[in-house]
Order: sequence, then C-alpha cells, then structure tokens
Amino acid sequence: MINFYKKGYGLWLIIPFFIVICIRMIYRLTTLLCIALFSCAGIKTPPTTKNNLPVNVLENLLQANPAMFKKIMDNRQNYRVQIIYTQISRNKQNVPTFTDYTFNLDSNQYFYPASMVKMPAALLALQKLGKLQQQGIERTTAMITDSSFTGQQAVLTQPTAADSRPTVEQYIREIFAVSDNEAYNRLYEFLGQQYINEQLHAKGYTSAQILHRLSVPLTEEENRHTNAISFYDTAGNLLYRQPAAYNNVQYQPRQTQLGNGYYSNGQLVNTPFNFSQKNRLCLTDLQQMLRSVLFPLSVPARQRFNLSASDYRFVYKSMSSLPREVTYPEYDSTEYWDAYVKFLLYGSEKGSMPSNIRIFNKVGDAYGFLTDVAYIVDFETKVEFMLGATIFCNEKGIFNSDDYQYDSIGFPFMKNLGRVVYDYELKRKRKYLPDLSEFTFDYSR
Repeated sequence: MINFYKKGYGLWLIIPFFIVICIRMIYRLTTLLCIALFSCAGIKTPPTTKNNLPVNVLENLLQANPAMFKKIMDNRQNYRVQIIYTQISRNKQNVPTFTDYTFNLDSNQYFYPASMVKMPAALLALQKLGKLQQQGIERTTAMITDSSFTGQQAVLTQPTAADSRPTVEQYIREIFAVSDNEAYNRLYEFLGQQYINEQLHAKGYTSAQILHRLSVPLTEEENRHTNAISFYDTAGNLLYRQPAAYNNVQYQPRQTQLGNGYYSNGQLVNTPFNFSQKNRLCLTDLQQMLRSVLFPLSVPARQRFNLSASDYRFVYKSMSSLPREVTYPEYDSTEYWDAYVKFLLYGSEKGSMPSNIRIFNKVGDAYGFLTDVAYIVDFETKVEFMLGATIFCNEKGIFNSDDYQYDSIGFPFMKNLGRVVYDYELKRKRKYLPDLSEFTFDYSR
C-alpha cells in the first residue's frame, strides 16, 4: 500500500474538504442573517402550501366545509362552478387594494349570463346619456320607443313610473330592484347592439357578446335591428331623435353546444342545445365591471364607464336598494322579498335583511345557470369584500324543461358560499378599517 502522507499528498486531500465545509458554514450564516434582517424590517413571506405556492384562501374555505361544498368540489366540472373572492384592504388614507382568490375559474368555459347582461346595459345607457346632455337630455327625460322592424314593440308609457313616463332612470331602477326584462330590452334598443359590443370591447372585455333581448323570441336578424328612439321634455317638445339602427358586424363565431337535449314546441329534441347565438359574458369580466363602477380609480382608465358623480351615486343606490324600498312601482313583499335578487349570502331566503348589511350586485338565472357578482358590506363590523360565482343547476342536461336544481343545489350553494366568506372576513385582521360612508344612502326617499 502506498503511504500518501509520506509522499506529501495528505495536505492536498484535506484542503478541498476544508473549503467545502467553509462554504456551507458561510451559506448557513448568510441565510440566518437574511431571515433576521427581514424579520426586523417587518417583511413576511406569504404562507405556502406543500407545493411552495401561495395559499388559496378560497380553496381552503371550501375544503374546510365539506358538508356544504364537497359534492360541488368533487363534481366541479359537471356543475361548471366558478368563483372569484376579492379581499379588500385599505391603507391609512382609505385607498383600497384588491387580492383575488379563485376556484375553478375558466373564462373559456361558457355559462349563460341571463340577466347579468343588464348591468353593462345600465352602465352604458348612463354613459350614452352623458353624450346627449347638450340636447337637454337627462336620466329623467321621457324616452319613447318606436317600432321600426318586425318583432319590435312601441313603448309610449311606463305604468310603473310615478308619472307614467318611460325614462332611463326608471328602467335602471327596475333592473336592479327586481331584474326586470322589459326594462333591459328598452335599454338594449336605446344603445343598439353594435354600440354595446364596441364599448365593451374597447374597455377590454373582448370576449363579450351581447346579441339579443331577453324573454322575446326574436331571430338573430331581428335582434340586430334596434328601434328608433325619441326624447321629449315635460312640455312634449322633441329634444332628440335617434334613428333605427342595424348592426352588420359579424362577431367571432362560437360553437357552444351544451347538455343532452332540449324541449321545442313541447317536444324533446335529443341533441345538445345551441348557445352559439346567445349572450356571452365571462365571470372575470363581470367581476371587473362591478369593481370598475364601485371603485373606478382602481382600474385602468379605459375600463371605466364615463359616468358623472350623480350617475355613480344613482347606480350605487339602485344596486343596493331592496324591493320594498322602491317607491315606484310598489313591489309586493310576498313576491319580491328583501333578498329576491341577493343570491350570495341569502340564497332564496325570505324575510327581512338586517339593516347593517348592504349588497351591491347583479344576478342572473336561466336554463339552470345561476350567477351573482356582489360587493357585500357590513356597516357595523366594517366588513367589505367582493364575491362572484356561477353554477350550473341542470343535472339532467335538458334545457327548456324547467327541471332545474336551483332550490336543492344552486341557492344553498350561493347562500353557504356568501356566509363562509363573510364569517372569514369577520375574523380577518385588517390594519385599517374602511370608511364606508361613500356607500351609505337614505333609502326612504
């Protein structure tokens, strides 16, 4: 055996090991020093999961309540459920910052928006009215709808208004109070199909397609035509006339076939139902639209609706008013209870809502799809958060059957989701409580 030490090799063998040990010690000391420095500076790394990813608070809340959500989580694709939970934190100056948590969110997965289209229609109608101020037109100016093409109807009066005059203000009030379809149709006709889509696309909602009126069986061609509109002052003088319009723009074609069948003229057709020419809005866009009107400075300027300060206040009050708080028309509380269009937090629960809770939102339900996007506020505890959700309550996949699981699946899901997030928000530590005075109103007038 060769004696390395005698041959002078021992020192050369020891030196590399010594260098490795020194490097490891320096690395550990540096790591400990960085941790100490960050701790002293108050900087904390976000909590992580086993995969070293930020914790999804929403996913954790759903998993922590299996009695409420396990069935839906295990069958998330069949129920086509999507959720966005937005935490709102304020700084010392009351400026909000937003953190989104999502569940099964997929903007390419179609859901029928139903009455959700009424929210952008209301906002765009106010924006368009702003351009007509030079003609003396306001929200309360009488708007007369003509009949200009097949399938259209003329509207000369509005019996539900205080003075029977149809106005944009009255239509918007009814849209948010009870989700009135006819009110939306009148705004769709005032705006025109092309204007609606151009404006939404310009604001960044490029996948939006608003293609038809609601609850009126018109063809694609008839929905491209919109009525002539006239505005009159209180003395009956014509202020402005908008001619009938036609939209010849061809939007990106869709192949959206859903379900196993549908009823047509009382007969079951055993082929998927075609939603390709139906309205389209994704949940991300709806949540962002709501945020853009409630917190306009928090979104890029191009996404904001061009509204006046008075318009903003009107929208906030209209969104949050309960049916019994609307003077014209007077809604029967047995048919239109407080939470009639407040799915999140209340589901289909009847009775009175507590005075400290206000929900600024819009809902939609049709063909088994149930959707709500909401800003929920508790003025007593200073809780505020945004929540958007959609779920498909049509287990058989048969459309136009009225065999939908709204009561057994949809409404309980919406109620439970709202309450679980609300309870979490009650316990969530916030450095600064929000000043919510911007969202307070006298609903008695």
